[in-house]
Formats: sequence, structure tokens, C-alpha cells
Amino acid sequence: MTVRYDEFTVEWLGYATARLEPADGPVAYTDPGRYGVLDDYWARDGDLVVVTHDHHYDPAGIRSVAADHATVVIYDAVDSAGIDRDVEPIESLAADYDVVRVDDEAQVDVDTPAGVATCWTVPAHNDPEGPNAGPDGSVVHPPGLGCGFLLSVGGRTVFWPGDSDALDGFAELDVSIFLANIAGGGLVSDRHAAADLAEELDPDLVVPIHYDTFDRLEADGEAFAGDVAARSIPVALDARSANQ
Repeated sequence: MTVRYDEFTVEWLGYATARLEPADGPVAYTDPGRYGVLDDYWARDGDLVVVTHDHHYDPAGIRSVAADHATVVIYDAVDSAGIDRDVEPIESLAADYDVVRVDDEAQVDVDTPAGVATCWTVPAHNDPEGPNAGPDGSVVHPPGLGCGFLLSVGGRTVFWPGDSDALDGFAELDVSIFLANIAGGGLVSDRHAAADLAEELDPDLVVPIHYDTFDRLEADGEAFAGDVAARSIPVALDARSANQ
């Protein structure tokens, strides 16, 4: 799905991967790869690539989107040695790219050929007392596992919460474009919570991503878009346009 909005292009490539391209500014990617979403993709045009947590760490995906000069910002709890998949070590990536490790309260300014991109990190997780917690408070994404990113590219701020509930602190962010995680399934905020958060954020545009990749991520994107649009918030309805 590709959405063009006020000289800014958001392309959802599948799963958690979004390509962000302002008319005059750096190209950024969120959580590239996994589940075959980039198998036939080899753009290598990304100035900035961000990785929120272990589940979204895919070195092959990073290599398919990152330009030679790219900065790759990876949450510091991502541990390639502890991932139950065969993945390239982060240290190996660092031989080819500028890899920056961050905690969940970081700011990174990235100089690129197309200008400066800035990313801020925020705590992002399932609340052990929230809707995705088990009876014993266990959650798939506990505090400290991952982070969310607020990216400033081309004069717009783009918020990608990663795999998280719709946490109260998110509403304090100044967001132009909200990449909404709507899958629910005990993994992330569902479409209702994401729509409520969209209303609190009041962004210029909402684009739902990270849903329908597999059964547990099934969500009704059209219903979500209708809910958000009913609140007078622009939302991506299909591949050709944004509701304004």
C-alpha cells in the first residue's frame, strides 16, 4: 500500500515495514523484513533504518533497504545471539553500516546526503496489567524488550510504536503521521485502542500497518479506517489515496 499525502509518501511493504519518503529529505524504513515481505525488494535507498525489538530484527531485510551510507538504529535489548532464528550478528552489520544502539529515552541525529533525520525513542511494551496480559501478568512484549520510534524526516514527525499497547505516554507526542499497530491478538493494541490513541494524537495522517500478516495478526483495516475517519482524522483507506 502506498499513500501520498502533502508531498510525503508512506509505503507499507508488509508486516512492520514502512518506507517513509518526503519530497525533499531522507528516506527512512521501520523494522524491515521477516515473513517474506521483502523477498523481492532490493531498493537499498534508506538513509535511516530503525529496529524496535528482537521479533523485528532481520539483517537480510535491513540489507535490502539500507543504502551504503545508512545509519541503522537498533534498540539496545536486541540480542542476535539470543534470537531463536539464524540471524546475522549485529556486529557484522556494523562492519557495513553506521549501527547505533539506543535505550528507550534516546535522541539520535543522523546526517544524510538528503539532510538531517532525527529519531527519538520511547518506552513501548505490553502493560502487565493491560488488555494483553495473561492472568499472571505475563505478556509477549514485557517492559524493556523493545521501544517505539518518533522519526523526524522532511519536516514531518512519524510515530511507529512497535509491538506495544497504546500506552498513556504516547498521547504526549507531537505526531504528524501515525503508523498504527492494529492487530491485537494479545500482541499489540487492537484497532479500538489504536483509534482512541489516534484521536489523542490528532495527527495529520494515520496509516495502519502490521496486520493480517498471519492469523494472530488478523484485523479489520477498513473498520479501523472508518472509526478513525469518523473522528475527523485523515486516514489511509486504500493504496490510491488518503481520506482528508
